[in-house]
Amino acid sequence: MGFAAPSLKGRALRLLSGREYSRLELERKLATFEEEPGSVAAALDDLQAKGFISEQRVLESVVNRRVGKLGAARIKQELQTKGLAPEAVAQAVSELRTTEVARAREVWRKKFAQAPADAAQRAKQMRFLASRGFGGDTIARVVAGGNDD
Repeated sequence: MGFAAPSLKGRALRLLSGREYSRLELERKLATFEEEPGSVAAALDDLQAKGFISEQRVLESVVNRRVGKLGAARIKQELQTKGLAPEAVAQAVSELRTTEVARAREVWRKKFAQAPADAAQRAKQMRFLASRGFGGDTIARVVAGGNDD
């Protein structure tokens, strides 16, 4: 007698035990295991009704994990790819923008710790912060200000 493959709910719960997933992410991951049309949606509806899937927890999880390393633009992009409600994403990004300069300064300090000596170093530092999703005004303030608070 062979062992039965885990149910769609079982697979979803196993994924959710590792970290928070949005409904869209779970749909993508479970699509290959769907044997009858609508079974993934039904399983996810049930899990969502029971509170196992929560957009708010996914949003908070991403923000908490990324806030110390990335700018608002990169975090916004990550939240959008998870299929979260646009209003929730906009509000989270708005809140992140209030701490953008301080967070960018901290990321900059960890990587460089001193003001650029020439234009090449300045460009390198600016590219680094831009790649982390910080905005142009923020980058200019941090790199020009160096260690000044």
